[in-house]
Amino acid sequence: MHPEEAMKTPRFSIIDRAQQLATAQNTVYDMIIIGGGVTGAGIALDAASRGLHVCLIEKNDFASGTSNKSTKLIHGGLRYLKQFEIGLVKESGSERAIVHQLAPHLVVPEKMLLPLIEGGTYGKMMTAIGLMVYDFLANVGGDDKRKMLSVQETLAKEPLLDPTLITGGGYYAEYRTDDARLTIELLKKAASYGACSINYCEMTSFVYDTEGCIQHLACLDHNTGQAFQLSAKSYVSATGPWVDLLRAKDDSMNSKRLHLTKGVHIVFPRSKFPLSQAVYFDVPDGRMIFAIPRGNTTYVGTTDTNYNANLNRVVATKADASYLLDAVNNMFPSLALTLADIDSNWAGLRPLIHEDGKDPSELSRKDEIFVSDTGLISIAGGKLTGYRKMAQRVIDTVLKTVSTLSENQFATSHTHTIPLTDTPLANSEDVTTYLEAVNQRLKQNGMLTDYYGSYLVSTYGQQTDKIIEQASHFTNETIEERLIRAEVWYSVHYEMANGLADFFVRRTGRLYFDIHSVSHYLNLVTKDLSIYLDWNTDRIQQEQQALALLLEDARTFYDNEIL
Repeated sequence: MHPEEAMKTPRFSIIDRAQQLATAQNTVYDMIIIGGGVTGAGIALDAASRGLHVCLIEKNDFASGTSNKSTKLIHGGLRYLKQFEIGLVKESGSERAIVHQLAPHLVVPEKMLLPLIEGGTYGKMMTAIGLMVYDFLANVGGDDKRKMLSVQETLAKEPLLDPTLITGGGYYAEYRTDDARLTIELLKKAASYGACSINYCEMTSFVYDTEGCIQHLACLDHNTGQAFQLSAKSYVSATGPWVDLLRAKDDSMNSKRLHLTKGVHIVFPRSKFPLSQAVYFDVPDGRMIFAIPRGNTTYVGTTDTNYNANLNRVVATKADASYLLDAVNNMFPSLALTLADIDSNWAGLRPLIHEDGKDPSELSRKDEIFVSDTGLISIAGGKLTGYRKMAQRVIDTVLKTVSTLSENQFATSHTHTIPLTDTPLANSEDVTTYLEAVNQRLKQNGMLTDYYGSYLVSTYGQQTDKIIEQASHFTNETIEERLIRAEVWYSVHYEMANGLADFFVRRTGRLYFDIHSVSHYLNLVTKDLSIYLDWNTDRIQQEQQALALLLEDARTFYDNEIL
């Protein structure tokens, strides 16, 4: 670790942001990472834990792009077997178990039911073989090994399925997560190794030396409007759908380019879609989609269509909603779900590598690294599950190609051994035991249901202790109001929350999975944030308008994309 790092490890608190910016402007880093999604966060942790002096900047909030819009699964990608992407399936399958060990409260085992239908994507024999190969590649054992089910066993697992369609089923293991929470925990852990991460800090241009290499970045602080410069020995772009825009700014585009596809998910209240367990099922056009129970909701996704519209405001269209509704009603006809039954939606982009002649669903999910003569190293493609190995490959590339950084100076990657919270739970059993204790504490304080305890533990793990302790300092309010105020306090002081959308979308997921609570608690959250962050009337209005637009997009299906 560098001597200047040893002096003070940065806290991951928005209260320290001004000091972090001041320090960053007077530091030459080993590496600056542009992009605060899960890939950038993974790179920051890998680099900082090896001993590199790292700064990460993000033009919006952390995880505000693709890393907040996935299917929220750490999964091996069963369908990639069909495309013979054996290496991708093997790596993804292995990574699932590793990330579960690093954050068992956040990466949770989720058994997946694959109902078989006549003429479906997978026949009985191919499903049995595919799941067997899947388990072998991912080194799955014990109770998680796949099982083939009879018609009766399949319907017992999920009674909502249409018995006239089902010919049997496959039953196998996946892992459910919260993509934005995973990103935040990675950044918090990177900060504990000395990494400096700053949201709402935009790289506006590259500035080059006389030899045409990047000398520094011109940046803009969106909180203050201040322009400034940041310098490093190496520069990494992990900007997802924006990778080609940065490569164009760097004048380093080549024959390889991004192919953006859009994925939409819709969310139902469990009362409308009372799914018993996660299902991966056929769509009439030959694709497959997920339906996954989560808390008091069930969500369904995803679409996979070409995208050429606004990168900064991706929305769901009526065509997207119709496609997903038709798919659900085809597999679960007794539900007769309509547009009015949908509580919320999200739409995100996949930054895939273009391949001529391939449809969106046929494009590989492999990642690729581009090295520019100017010194810019970009990573594109990939999937949420592979963030850790992608980060490792990026740092290995940096150390091999940047002459001022020697491989011998730094440790090898060891992120597979680094728990993602300061007070980690050891395994699923520990999570269950801890959840029972949290529910007991909440009931003693007047909480009547177990839902909030489950929400807190799956969101924060044992960090829930800090939130419950802080809630005890608030008085004359309901237990729910005290807890949400404690969450706001925690998100500001420990998770760099800078605004209303940061809290309601990326830190808590409420916009998608508890959308009615956003309006209910808006005034309470606004009041506390305005005190912590010293907002004036204009800033409060700006924050509420931005959140109102997100609420509108989450509740609306538009005629067309936003251009």
